[in-house]
Amino acid sequence: MERIESHACHGGRQEVWSHTATTLGCTMRFGVYLPPQAEREDCPVLYWLSGLTCTEQNFITKAGAQRYAAEHGLILVAPDTSPRGDGVPDAEGYDLGQGAGFYLNATRPKWAGHFRMYDYVVEELPALVDAHFPTGSARGISGHSMGGHGALTIALKNPGRYRSVSAFSPIAAPSQSPWGEKAFSAYLGDDREAWKAWDATALVAGARERLPLLIDQGDADEFLVPQLKPELLRIACEVAGHPLQLRIRSGYDHSYYFIASFIGEHIAHHAAALRG
Repeated sequence: MERIESHACHGGRQEVWSHTATTLGCTMRFGVYLPPQAEREDCPVLYWLSGLTCTEQNFITKAGAQRYAAEHGLILVAPDTSPRGDGVPDAEGYDLGQGAGFYLNATRPKWAGHFRMYDYVVEELPALVDAHFPTGSARGISGHSMGGHGALTIALKNPGRYRSVSAFSPIAAPSQSPWGEKAFSAYLGDDREAWKAWDATALVAGARERLPLLIDQGDADEFLVPQLKPELLRIACEVAGHPLQLRIRSGYDHSYYFIASFIGEHIAHHAAALRG
């Protein structure tokens, strides 16, 4: 591990670290915010997964989350969104390849050697964070857009691992969205049954834990109808009896202005579960 940034922030430290990711076969970066409480005690961890085209920088520079993490004593960890570098496969366009890992384990030969973001987020990164920072046993997960999809699917697939989950503008039914169909076809192949393992709307029916889902969605989001489809997740949750709080926010779009407006409420939601 190499620390490449460190900044005083709301009484704590915003850092960026680089390391060799064995799961992904490349060098990865992640941001970690250490609240002032971390100087004297172990703190719960909230993992944040960003969306298409993002790196670890978008959340730590635009969301304003550090203020609330300091208030509640949460460590924030924000990884990059995909493997990167020479030798890592890529594709034309912003919605496939580097910057578009979709938080799954690719199975098609072109991608399978590097694109294992699910294993990285669930296993390798937490092990690294727990070994180097004053973390407790409690962790939550959240994210935006593609990262919201990642947060929901990872929480649903790992009962008992996370005490809380939330999302902003998630790709809620990627098997039925152009973004998801393009990525799943490339990374997983043409078997749509295999796609269901990475689709929150499909996973809800078989979820072995009723971890409440908190989602904020702006009604002025240009991607709401063609890509995000939260109403499909809402219907699936109603059928399965899975707790869901879906809040439609009037006038808000898909940007970090939206996230910054409500990130305090999300961190309070996680803090209640992680410290309560």
